[in-house]
Amino acid sequence: MLKKKSILVFGKAQISAFVGGLCDYGIMVLCVELLGFSVKNSIVIGGLLGAVINFSINKYWTYQSRKPSLTSQLIKFYIVVAGSILLKSNGTVFLTHILHWDYKITRIIIDLVVSIGFNFMLQKYWVFKTSPITESIDQMSETTLDKETISASRREYQEV
Repeated sequence: MLKKKSILVFGKAQISAFVGGLCDYGIMVLCVELLGFSVKNSIVIGGLLGAVINFSINKYWTYQSRKPSLTSQLIKFYIVVAGSILLKSNGTVFLTHILHWDYKITRIIIDLVVSIGFNFMLQKYWVFKTSPITESIDQMSETTLDKETISASRREYQEV
């Protein structure tokens, strides 16, 4: 049985994806219709801007993730976004070509599949997941040694 917290996190993640996706989709349409960019390039531009919004909402609201470090999360998130944009841009162009439907419709279909099957799973279980290993790394990176500790370590090393 699903836990209440898991359902809440899933719901929040979908709201975050929806807000980021609206921005992404709107920017894509703007780039294609008003600026004359290709669908693929417009998806990349919209995807990058939507990702910034999605990351911020997920980090601070959905997962309320303080650890692992922001740098670690951004690197992982960037990898997920790159994969997501690749899937969305190629999937949209492929479906549009095969089905002869408007790119705006095929993009929504592809977004639904990628959002739940790829983005949500990787963000929940990899990007924003806190594990004992990442906690240890964060503790080590946050630890600062004072001069006395360094001096004591040097003395011990020289005595050996």
